[in-house]
Amino acid sequence: MGTYNIPRNVKGEGRILFIFSTKSMIYTAISAVLGLPFYFIFSALQTTIVGIIIMAFFGLIGFFIGTFKFPEIGAFKFSKTVGGENIDEIIKRAIKFKKRGNRIYLYTKEERKNG
Repeated sequence: MGTYNIPRNVKGEGRILFIFSTKSMIYTAISAVLGLPFYFIFSALQTTIVGIIIMAFFGLIGFFIGTFKFPEIGAFKFSKTVGGENIDEIIKRAIKFKKRGNRIYLYTKEERKNG
């Protein structure tokens, strides 16, 4: 009798708590920390629940940025160019573009013909 390997889906094995990949967990934590000042402000005003909700909202935004890809919508030209890419990669590229002063550098190689 022979031994056979049974293929299995290993896509989700790098996940924490089933929904968080490592990258999405980091983005969620960083975003929740950015929402932490709102929690402290609202807890000082005795509305702790509002602060928790705002902090959770920031965490949810971080989760979306770290997890999902930008959809490709045929009606919009910009979505055709970035459709299917991770949202965090798009944001990183936009920040680099702004830092360079909204300039795109193109490097071309010119070939000279002899004769």
